[in-house]
Amino acid sequence: MVKTKIPPLANWYLLYTNPRAEKKVADELKRKNIEVFLPLQKTLKQWSDRKKWVEEPLFKSYVFVYTELEKNFYPILYTNGIVKFISFQGKTAIVDKREIDLVKRILGDISIQAEALENSAIEMGDEVEIVGGPLIGNKGKLIQLQGAQKVMLELSSMQQTLLLTIPKEYIRKVHPLNIKLAVTSN
Repeated sequence: MVKTKIPPLANWYLLYTNPRAEKKVADELKRKNIEVFLPLQKTLKQWSDRKKWVEEPLFKSYVFVYTELEKNFYPILYTNGIVKFISFQGKTAIVDKREIDLVKRILGDISIQAEALENSAIEMGDEVEIVGGPLIGNKGKLIQLQGAQKVMLELSSMQQTLLLTIPKEYIRKVHPLNIKLAVTSN
């Protein structure tokens, strides 16, 4: 009988780092052959003598890793600048791959902007789905409407919020299924 090898059980995990150590941590993890995702955004910084565009982490003090936890837990944890793995209720939290993909798409498409957001049917706290554009199919909780075009969504497995600028037509409230029971009498 031929034994088949079971594929590795790799998942995305979230690491908490020392302040402003995200890039160094990501570089060191890459040297250890660990797959790393550090979402960066360009920000215009103002100093007294100049302005400069710099890349800063989208999520301060966080770095994502894709790995087999049993195999790489201690090599990752003992990397300079890492404080801990993020955990919930005593278990190391797994980040949903769809949320990693969502962040990658957001950062990859700077053109996610359009006309005013005036959808009165959507309220704070509603579960919403993006129904158009490059982020189609992603869901989140509406945290805040900011101005005419900005929407703040919460991604559950990362416990993070993202501020998006998208058209009102791209957001739809997720309605729970309405189940009607027929009552019959004999």
